[in-house]
Amino acid sequence: MCGFVGFYGELTDKQKVVEDMAERIRHRGPDSGGSFVEGDVALGFRRLSIIDLEGGTQPMHSVDDRYVITFNGEIYNYRELKAGLIEKFGSSFATDSDTEVIIETYRRYGEETASMLRGMFAFVIYDRQEKTLYGARDYFGIKPFYYCFPQGSFLWGSEIKSFLGYPSFTKEVNPEALKMYLVFQYSPLEETMFKGVYKLQPGTYFTYKDGDMKRVKYFDPMFDRKSQSFENVVDLIDETVLSSVEYHQIADVEVGSFLSGGVDSSYVASVVKPMRTYTVGFDLPGFDETALAEELAGILGMNHRKKEIGADEFFAALPYVQYHSDEPHANLSSVPLYFLAGLAAEDLKVVLSGEGADELFGGYDWYIQSNESIKYKKLPLGLRKFLAATLGNIPQAHVKRFFKSNAQEVEDYYIGQAYIMDDEEANGYLVPEYKCAIDHRDVTRPYYEKVKGEDDLTKKMYLDMNLWLPGDILLKADKMTMAHSLELRVPYLDRGVWNVAKTLASKQQMEGRKTKIALRAAAFRHIPAEWANRKKAGFLVPFREWIKEEKYQAIVKDTWHRDYAAKFFNTAKLDALLDRYLTEGKREDARKVYTIYSFLLWYDEYFVKR
Repeated sequence: MCGFVGFYGELTDKQKVVEDMAERIRHRGPDSGGSFVEGDVALGFRRLSIIDLEGGTQPMHSVDDRYVITFNGEIYNYRELKAGLIEKFGSSFATDSDTEVIIETYRRYGEETASMLRGMFAFVIYDRQEKTLYGARDYFGIKPFYYCFPQGSFLWGSEIKSFLGYPSFTKEVNPEALKMYLVFQYSPLEETMFKGVYKLQPGTYFTYKDGDMKRVKYFDPMFDRKSQSFENVVDLIDETVLSSVEYHQIADVEVGSFLSGGVDSSYVASVVKPMRTYTVGFDLPGFDETALAEELAGILGMNHRKKEIGADEFFAALPYVQYHSDEPHANLSSVPLYFLAGLAAEDLKVVLSGEGADELFGGYDWYIQSNESIKYKKLPLGLRKFLAATLGNIPQAHVKRFFKSNAQEVEDYYIGQAYIMDDEEANGYLVPEYKCAIDHRDVTRPYYEKVKGEDDLTKKMYLDMNLWLPGDILLKADKMTMAHSLELRVPYLDRGVWNVAKTLASKQQMEGRKTKIALRAAAFRHIPAEWANRKKAGFLVPFREWIKEEKYQAIVKDTWHRDYAAKFFNTAKLDALLDRYLTEGKREDARKVYTIYSFLLWYDEYFVKR
């Protein structure tokens, strides 16, 4: 795991600039650094040594010295690729690193390279002869890749903060991204919260020549559901998960595992049986799964460490969480993950985790439809809309919610696993300069268009694979672990596992109120039934409880009464929001408070302190 930076353009003192850019992401690779400067191109690199500790130094040159690469990630099939290159082309290698295999693969296969790799990756290869660039991001977006074009230059890197070291880079908040962030809790747009800075999309490679960037989508996570027996499906899942876990343990350093009380990480840890596992929780009843994780670690015979997080620690960490996230991020679970990574980094450089299982195998409560809803939706949509309008004043909230939610198609209401506020409310908190006409459906529509005619579960899962997974789950996974120079590996998000998961029938993923049915059956072969069948909880964070205390209310109010808060928000409405939560105690209002507070902390880090 590492970090890279680079630029293509006319600039004096390129060496100093690229070194400064790389130094800003030193946390991604504290073991060593390197750079390559030639003509208008500069490549910078920070390394966290995992494979071939002595021979994997970057930037790395091809055997013929024509190509230069900087690469972040791990390629798990590099040994198979290497053997094939030797057999077919007689290729020779100076190291045992996966980096050298990528560059030799590109030397032989060109733009096909990205689709041949199995792993997590983001990289850039410079062709010294043609003066061109080729780069790619992995299938699911595990590894980040950002780029922009300041004053005609082409600038790229593993983290946006590295761009602050480039002389002509200017910081500006993107109004469209801010509005969408208030709706989604993260920025779902291709253009980031920094205006003019973009994310290379997952499963995409690009070429760059003479100022022209061409992007090509080489992977699209489309489900291809088939009719197959449940027993066969479970066998395939177990076989591929075990194979993937074995691949994900390739390293020249010790590999540990995160461990919660749920099935996803428990399944992985039970297969790995690492020497060390880790979990965190909070010192409030109902917000702590550490005892469950510790119990399973004892059953499996693993050395387990845990940490409980207090309110003061939590609030003190929030500015660092926002800084390392690059863009404002309001998923509360980022904070415990930040502490969890710090705990593991005291002992290790590499850990495995369970991200991706919910998206591939159907694990979220938002995917569930009650039997009543399924039957009710057999009525014509027009009739359902009429009943919702007619019964809209029913005092029982749950009855009103039933009629309203079932009077819409999934495309109209489902935006992913997080929904903070609607478009109208988001604009209501913003000052006129930052109100935005873009609707959340403008973001989701292109994805729904690709899965027309599929069932609702498939539509929801496809949307989450494209938005929620890379934009929220994997962003925090990468940024919170790399903040502590820790490599996180995610065995479920593997090309082989996906090839099985995409074929499952919907009823093998969810039925009634049961989630991840087939995955749980596979996990049951390795862990006790109590863990295999446990309902998903995630990191439960007691922000809504702490914010009831005057001490923490004062911290929040101090932030959104600073001068810069009024640049974006109607602060009187923010005060009203907090007062409403304290009076009525609705969870959704606490989430809105945290989302706005998080944005202001992010702004303070990037536009005030730096």
